[in-house]
Amino acid sequence: MDIMKLMKERHSVRSYTDKRIEGSNRKELLECISECNQESGLHIQACFDEPKAFDSLMAHYGKFENVRNYIAIVGKKSKNIEEMSGYYGEKVVLKAQELGLNTCWVAMTYSKGKSECRIDKGEKLYLVIALGYGKTQGVPHKTKEITQLCKVEGSMPEWFQRGMEAASLAPTAMNQQKFLISLEDGKVNAKALMGFYSKIDLGIVKYHFECGAGKENFEWK
Repeated sequence: MDIMKLMKERHSVRSYTDKRIEGSNRKELLECISECNQESGLHIQACFDEPKAFDSLMAHYGKFENVRNYIAIVGKKSKNIEEMSGYYGEKVVLKAQELGLNTCWVAMTYSKGKSECRIDKGEKLYLVIALGYGKTQGVPHKTKEITQLCKVEGSMPEWFQRGMEAASLAPTAMNQQKFLISLEDGKVNAKALMGFYSKIDLGIVKYHFECGAGKENFEWK
């Protein structure tokens, strides 16, 4: 499926049906996670049929309902761990969307202590992504104009505009879109601005930009 179409159709969903994730959908999702882990060194895990992490007052406060599956973003502490968590987590999110599943990034409104993911020595659970068959497909979030999210000297190349259109569709904490992407001397620079979880958001945004612009068209600065 066209990646831009997936980005446009994917919205945050907090209420899920009882339908289990099985068969080819489960297999393909696990393959995607395995590829992400091999490439990144992260320890991303899929937790299926496990409702405990979202059986809490915090989850209720966050208006989550019947979350029985989630992706746990686990990894060793490093300089770029938050950005990598966002980048590879979003890769899994868009794969889930392709498979007809729904998702929601979750940083606080779940119970870390109840999660059944494996956390090895030196690792940390950074956040989770609720997963399953949604009761609805969610609703689009408001986005800023791409000119508010980027800085370009002279005319904007077509590939850069495509990248910005994709970046503007990236989910960010509280829809804050606290990032700035600039084109400098032929290279692209993406910067996280001050905001909640903006470094994780930056990873999500960079994955979107790459998908829209085409990795063959530019280099990161």
